[in-house]
Amino acid sequence: MKNRTIEYQDGDQTLEGFLAWDAGKEGKRPAVLVAHAWAGRGEFECQVAEDLAALGYAGFALDNYGKGVLGYDNEENAALMSPFLADRGLLRRRLLAGLHTVSQLDIVDPSRIAAIGYCFGGLCVLDLARSGAAVNGVVSFHGLFNAPENLPSAPIKAKVLALHGHDDPMVPPAKVLELEQELTAAGVDWQIHAYGHTCHAFTNPAAAAPEQGMAYNPVSARRAWLSMKNFLAEVLE
Repeated sequence: MKNRTIEYQDGDQTLEGFLAWDAGKEGKRPAVLVAHAWAGRGEFECQVAEDLAALGYAGFALDNYGKGVLGYDNEENAALMSPFLADRGLLRRRLLAGLHTVSQLDIVDPSRIAAIGYCFGGLCVLDLARSGAAVNGVVSFHGLFNAPENLPSAPIKAKVLALHGHDDPMVPPAKVLELEQELTAAGVDWQIHAYGHTCHAFTNPAAAAPEQGMAYNPVSARRAWLSMKNFLAEVLE
């Protein structure tokens, strides 16, 4: 396995993604973008990119905040994420910059690209699909579901898989129903898997605040990863 960081631009903003791939595999391969949670592109997302590389994909951990920009507590994380929640057009441009960068890599088949994301990153990949981007599929892990307001939605080309903790206080059942209705109205091939007795951030071993609705659940995390693997095999291979 090999990995390297790649600088790319969104206007004047310099970003730094993390690419992992199996150098023993010849030719072009499918790519999977990894959209980070609210703290920024950290070790967790880079490890996911390497895990995807082990499955035969080019794993690319996106950077939506800027090179070297990370949050280190909830207050910093919220401050970094808030501008993108307030301006979903900015978020869309930032995501498309990452997609363009990956599609130009010589090891990537640009006709076979998917995206996965965690928490804030789950919202990111749903917004990437809503942009009409030419991606085969997106997977949201315990992501936020709310659609952008006052931002035109293009026809969605991607298949959608949302992996959701039923007890996630950030996405109550009414929000799940809203996403189902949105995707159905858009004619999307969609799936939503809800895991019982499962909170927000259930894939993150560091999540340990059940009183705030955030807790690691290894059983649900394993089930979600297997669902993602099956989905990626369907849309990319």
